[in-house]
Amino acid sequence: MNPAFSPLGEKWLPRDPRNVASARRFVRDVAADWNAAGDVPEIAELLASELVTNAIAYGSADVSDDTPIRITVGGEKELLTVDVYDSCIEVPRLKRPDDLEGSGRGLAIVGDLSRNWGWTLNPYGKSVWFQLAAWP
Repeated sequence: MNPAFSPLGEKWLPRDPRNVASARRFVRDVAADWNAAGDVPEIAELLASELVTNAIAYGSADVSDDTPIRITVGGEKELLTVDVYDSCIEVPRLKRPDDLEGSGRGLAIVGDLSRNWGWTLNPYGKSVWFQLAAWP
């Protein structure tokens, strides 16, 4: 992690689809509490929802269902960073779904609406993160 990154909030959640709403509220509230500009809290909420949903749906290969997901919200200069950690080491893949498919657009949405996004692997799992210009 970058030494200039300042954690603003962190939450651990059980890997359960019912917890996506809690993750959304947490990210939106932290961004709003730290006075992120304009619609940044709402965009952060949407993008965090995509990453947490992916962590629940796809981040569980060969991982126990009781392994939690960690969400960290932080700041570095003008950037708000949201990091979603899960215990699966499978790299996220950007999909190109057909027009009629009902899913598979989450990472494309993250890429389109964030300033930057990516993932970091470690021996125990991965973090998928995005950044938004929150304090211009």
